[in-house]
Amino acid sequence: MTTQTVEPTLPRYAESSLDALSTSILASLGVPGEPNPLRLEPAERVCMLVVDGLGWDLLSAHPAAAPFLSELAMTAAPLTAGFPATTATSMTTIGTGRPPGRHGMLGYQVAIPGSGRLLNALRWDDKVDPLRWQPGSTIFERAVSAGVRALRIAPAALRKSGLSAAAMRGARYIAADTNGALVSRTVSELADEAPALALAYHGDLDSTGHALGAGSDAWQYELAHVDKLAEQLAGALPHGTVLHVIADHGMTDVPPGDRIDFDALPHLREGVALLGGEPRARHVYCEPGAASDVKAAWSEELGDRAWVVGREQAVADGWFGPVDAQFAARIGDVIAAPCGPWAIVATKAEPRESALIGMHGSLTPADQLVPLLTLAAT
Repeated sequence: MTTQTVEPTLPRYAESSLDALSTSILASLGVPGEPNPLRLEPAERVCMLVVDGLGWDLLSAHPAAAPFLSELAMTAAPLTAGFPATTATSMTTIGTGRPPGRHGMLGYQVAIPGSGRLLNALRWDDKVDPLRWQPGSTIFERAVSAGVRALRIAPAALRKSGLSAAAMRGARYIAADTNGALVSRTVSELADEAPALALAYHGDLDSTGHALGAGSDAWQYELAHVDKLAEQLAGALPHGTVLHVIADHGMTDVPPGDRIDFDALPHLREGVALLGGEPRARHVYCEPGAASDVKAAWSEELGDRAWVVGREQAVADGWFGPVDAQFAARIGDVIAAPCGPWAIVATKAEPRESALIGMHGSLTPADQLVPLLTLAAT
């Protein structure tokens, strides 16, 4: 295959990425010591509505399904999600105000160094302490220390997850399992005039895209529900509250014929100790001394369908932002990120993930670009 020439959409950490948004929000609330690269205006209360999977490209392609959000987008610009563009990584970036290399949540599945096992960040592993895995402070802890109430409104099932503890500890949790409850409880909690930071989370758009495709009628119908949710929330928030509608990643539909099956290609498995990440953002952990050969084999097989780089190059090129030494071994010896609508699946080891239609994680605009839609309640 020929060598790909498409350039990756590299995250703009500390400038216009999700980490920059979180620190800018804290700065807007008067939390000392927080940079404000987005130059957000001072606010009494801030509500972040995180719509899982609402990519900028997808929103731009469906204005009729989301008239309220599309109107806000007319005067907005996208942020970059960060790499990998996946929920576990991006929610930790949002929750800490730091890039992946500084918070250590480096993908959907990453190696637990020295264990020969992977940590699935969405299902977690009881043997892994989330506070040791991600030891840095969260934006909620920093807000509370500055006298700002911190709230998280999300489905009850997420309350005690390892990811919640790692990425979003410090916020008071309010369970909301429906759109109506999400609006009602968010508005009620922000009715107090005291300074507050609230994060409200909606996950159904992402799950619809995974199961049925981001190009499906079902996804567009779900987008219409999200649009109404955002409109209702914006209309009900108390005066002095700033609403930011954001997302953690975009999504790409991957046709069945555009999937490279790791489990069906012996030459891709040679020298590989663990296959981590997910279909559009692979961490490949190699046997000792095999990294160079593995990179060569993967580059030959994937050709112009993916960016295939070694750990050192990915770090040097800024894929993860600055990487703390304590987290470096969690990164694959080889990283593979599809540069178009392709995926690297593992149909035997990962049957559920391999069967998804909508996928995300890579460095394409469809994966990386997410909206920042801002409205001040009047």
